[in-house]
Amino acid sequence: VYAKKLGVNIDELIVSQPDTGEQALEIVDTLVRSNAIDILVVDSVAALVPRAEIEGEMGDSHVGLQARLMSQALRKLTGSISRSRCMVIFINQVRMKIGVMYGNPETTTGGNALKFYASVRLDIRRTGQIKDRDEITGNTTRVKVVKNKVAPPFKQ
Repeated sequence: VYAKKLGVNIDELIVSQPDTGEQALEIVDTLVRSNAIDILVVDSVAALVPRAEIEGEMGDSHVGLQARLMSQALRKLTGSISRSRCMVIFINQVRMKIGVMYGNPETTTGGNALKFYASVRLDIRRTGQIKDRDEITGNTTRVKVVKNKVAPPFKQ
């Protein structure tokens, strides 16, 4: 319903909810290689949970597993994306680094591969609400271009 209100053609929309991060990234690869789509959105990188983490016990440590998954997938996807001319958008979340006294305490999940391989990176933050009388009708946002290989960076 929300997507339709935004103008998305629901009849052309493909929604997939895979069980593991590996499945999700294989679906991304298959769709990109098919040349049947123009835009693909992965929502979100933080939700791409590796199979080993899902199948493991609750207290098991899986240090760097998601980062390795993203690195491997992006190495494989980069060429396919370039050849297909498909736009792939990865949505990610900001997390807080624990114990950081100096520098930026914020980080994103999935390691550094996504930061390296991305052509464009945007930092989008809600700055306020748009109200019509007492009803909230939208949000005001700030978009900062963090990385842009196709135009000058750091625009707001």
